[in-house]
Amino acid sequence: MTASNVHSPLPFRRLATHGVCCLGLAIGLLAVASVATAAAPAPVAVAGKADPGRQATGKLEIANIDFKRGDGGAGRLIVRFNGKGAMPDLRNQGSSVVVDVGNAVLPAALQRPMNVVDFATPVQRVDAHASGSGTQVVLSTNGAFESLAYQTGNEYIVEIVPRAAQSAMGASASSSVAAGSASVAAAPRAYKGRPVTFNFQDVPVRTVLQLIAEESSLNIVASDTVQGNVTLRLVNVPWDQALDIVLRAKGLDQRREGGVVWVAPQPELAKFEQDKEDARIAIDNRVDLVTDYVQINYHSATAIFKALTEAKGIGNQGGGGSGSEQENGFLSPRGRLVADERTNTLMISDIPKKVAQMRELINVIDRPVDQVLIEGRIVIATDTFARDLGARFGIAGRRTGTNTGAISGSLENNADIINDGQTTVPGGLNVDLPASGFIDNAAGALAYTLLGRNFSLDLELSALQEEGRGEVISNPRLVTANQREAVIRQGREIGYVTITGGTSGAASTPSVQFKEALLELKVTPTITDDGRVFMNLNVKKDEIDSFINIGNYGAVPQINKREITTAVLVEDGQTVVIGGVYEFTDRSSLAKVPFLGDIPFLGNLFKKKGRSKEKAELLIFITPKILSVAKR
Repeated sequence: MTASNVHSPLPFRRLATHGVCCLGLAIGLLAVASVATAAAPAPVAVAGKADPGRQATGKLEIANIDFKRGDGGAGRLIVRFNGKGAMPDLRNQGSSVVVDVGNAVLPAALQRPMNVVDFATPVQRVDAHASGSGTQVVLSTNGAFESLAYQTGNEYIVEIVPRAAQSAMGASASSSVAAGSASVAAAPRAYKGRPVTFNFQDVPVRTVLQLIAEESSLNIVASDTVQGNVTLRLVNVPWDQALDIVLRAKGLDQRREGGVVWVAPQPELAKFEQDKEDARIAIDNRVDLVTDYVQINYHSATAIFKALTEAKGIGNQGGGGSGSEQENGFLSPRGRLVADERTNTLMISDIPKKVAQMRELINVIDRPVDQVLIEGRIVIATDTFARDLGARFGIAGRRTGTNTGAISGSLENNADIINDGQTTVPGGLNVDLPASGFIDNAAGALAYTLLGRNFSLDLELSALQEEGRGEVISNPRLVTANQREAVIRQGREIGYVTITGGTSGAASTPSVQFKEALLELKVTPTITDDGRVFMNLNVKKDEIDSFINIGNYGAVPQINKREITTAVLVEDGQTVVIGGVYEFTDRSSLAKVPFLGDIPFLGNLFKKKGRSKEKAELLIFITPKILSVAKR
């Protein structure tokens, strides 16, 4: 390889001395450029063709002015010339950035303002206009910013980067978090180098790299193919950012090893890395294979084998294909992996480097996992209240004489009294409204009977109040490994008879079916990195309510079903209510004899009243507890 033009190491200089040297170099270059321009006022024709970078008037023209949004919310102004040789100058003027191009003419079509607020950058407006015999472009900004510029070919690029503002003392936590999130999103790469200031016009790239090496104390090696010139104006820019800008402007890239940085064109670096990878693959293909046996303790060897062999590019299908495709997997193209289910062992045959990598990978996979104890409590609480009030009232009598009269509860009873001479007739009540309706038990009653020679008076008052409270607690518990489903069931199967056939003269055939009434808890826990438990849950609680009698075929059960399916994140050892149902029923009834039942006090003898209240509440509690397994 031909040796490049490497300068001898320079002694350390102070920042002020270095700035003076850079300024002197820039002034010298400008003087040489001005002398060259004065000495050659007319363009030179080469091979009978006019210089494409010059117009007939001898002046450069601005071909286009474009504005884009760059990385991290930066505003990027791109000024494109119709040839080379432009000498732009950038300066900050208050809240504006001014670019003066004294040797380039701005066409009338481009002399217009551009509103760029919608790009969400510090630049709000771009105004391009003619200034004397040249052009001036003014960028109006808003907020704190940093400006940098560089020139490559016939393009001049100005970047306005927003400067991250520090949060004020006493600012709210939410605003601080929002500002921090915005700063992280706006800065994909943090530059930490010492700020430098460069102002160069058309200087060699190798010279700029040498200056950056002095500022960074890095050893920079430039390839022989690093050529060309660059124009820079950077003010207080970190040196590592300045290096990235120079490399990006000239299509270069860098590779760093320790304190040495190799700079070369991107295609050259890509070819070097490809050749290096091809050489490594060729060496691996000549290395002798070794065989190793790995005992699986906490997992299934078959499951691990399936996971490793189903990975893309496993290289377990023999030779053939390109090296890059074969090296994407866990084994080399010559590697083999076999699982023995009886001994739960994996057999690996490959080059030593790959065998070591496989052992490390299997050690990560084959380790004990934590377990989770899930305790559930299903509480069903009921509260019932019922009350019935009623009365039975009857008068029966007979009057004899010229006209015979009788009174009872019905015409049939009156006929019995008159014909048979009876005074008290069974079932001859005028009002028969005993306490019943909401309560099945027999009501307490108080009866009074008054008998006379030709009449009888029967009166009965009945009342009953019933209260009930109940609580059913079910407490299923189970233990399962992390990310493994577990199910626990308790209950019974209820048999009932069904009839099939019995049509077109065929005999019907009875058969017995079974219906499950279960208490079931199904859960899949996942232990998070912060020590909490995420659970997919299904809880079911069934119970028999009653039976429906279907005559000669027995009875069919009616089942109350309670079920919940949910996913919840719970702290270790914390109890959480994952669901609940509350039911409340309030019913009342009134039966009375019209008009008579509305009489105050006495109206109670002609009516029946009842009322019932029912409350039922279902609550489901879940408590997970992590059972940690000691790591070996």
